[in-house]
Amino acid sequence: MVSADTIRAASVLPARRTRLELHTADGLRLVGELAVPEDRPPVATLVTLHPLPTHGGFMDSHVIRKASYRLPALAGIAVLRFNTRGTSSPHGTSEGAFDEGDDERFDVAAAIEYAEFSTEPVLPHRWLLGWSFGTDLALMHGLDPSVEGLILLSPPLKYSTDAHLDAWAASGKPVLALVPELDDYLRPDEARRRFARIPQAEVVGVDGAKHLWVGEPSVRRVLDEIVRRVAPDAYPLPTAWSAPQR
Repeated sequence: MVSADTIRAASVLPARRTRLELHTADGLRLVGELAVPEDRPPVATLVTLHPLPTHGGFMDSHVIRKASYRLPALAGIAVLRFNTRGTSSPHGTSEGAFDEGDDERFDVAAAIEYAEFSTEPVLPHRWLLGWSFGTDLALMHGLDPSVEGLILLSPPLKYSTDAHLDAWAASGKPVLALVPELDDYLRPDEARRRFARIPQAEVVGVDGAKHLWVGEPSVRRVLDEIVRRVAPDAYPLPTAWSAPQR
């Protein structure tokens, strides 16, 4: 009999992890990593966009890092994460300079293109996962034919405009916004009012959560909600892990 280990904040579950470079149309190299299931093809793909780099956000921000550590093994989801231009993390520094979401359009396009045209492995059913500043990047620059839907964590709607929301509305693509009850920028009631421009958008208020989703209960809720939309056969996620017997 194989015992199961409780999944904790520092748990790193098995996956095939590959460091990569993304190349933007304006000539920059961005550092990144792709994590895919160790023993099966991915069933879906998350292209992740991190929080504001001028306030400590990067590809290793904890929710994105934990998604890459857990979701390939638990749900068969591939997770692509990278540092936007001028951003540094333990994985390295991407070329270029922060541009308040404008030239970052090239970064978003490079990540989507990588996922769309990857053949080894094939990265199917691509969704954008943005967190904070990353939600603005997704709303402004992520409406691509190869993207199936959008998941937003703590959207501040700082750089994105009503015109961007209207474009997503017209696309008909699913949009999920997870909004902390105690968010510093946009709380659930106001988020529902703002996102009413997108008829298909679902705004989920998360009781007790804050903008940074600190604490294992908040992380579990986020990952569960992601899997519920992207890989529903794996929902709800287990809270313990047993390595498969070989």
